[in-house]
Amino acid sequence: QVQLVESGGGLVQPGGSLRLSCAASGFTLDLYGIGWFRQAPGKEREGVSCISSSSGDRTYADSVRGRFTISRDTAKNTVYLQMDSLKAEDTAVYYCAAQVYGCYPMRDIYFTSWGQGTQVTVSS
Repeated sequence: QVQLVESGGGLVQPGGSLRLSCAASGFTLDLYGIGWFRQAPGKEREGVSCISSSSGDRTYADSVRGRFTISRDTAKNTVYLQMDSLKAEDTAVYYCAAQVYGCYPMRDIYFTSWGQGTQVTVSS
């Protein structure tokens, strides 16, 4: 069965960095888009970033562009989200999710496999 497991969340001060990992099992990254979403209390889930594992194309939300970097390690069947210059407003539960054949559109309804999430808290 398809499984995604996030890790790497935690508590970090503003301006700090975290690296999230999304380990996939039950399928390989080929032909899949792996997206990162986040949801803060009282807010709707929003797309953060996505990588097409077939083409390598990368997409970022405006709010994180220039601060976050998505990457993949095909050999490890893992996608990473490097988060730098973190802000308090980045605090949320972060989820990775998979969509067959790419990243578009970047909406949660099109991503059919989800991890359980990892908490990221940015606070001084």
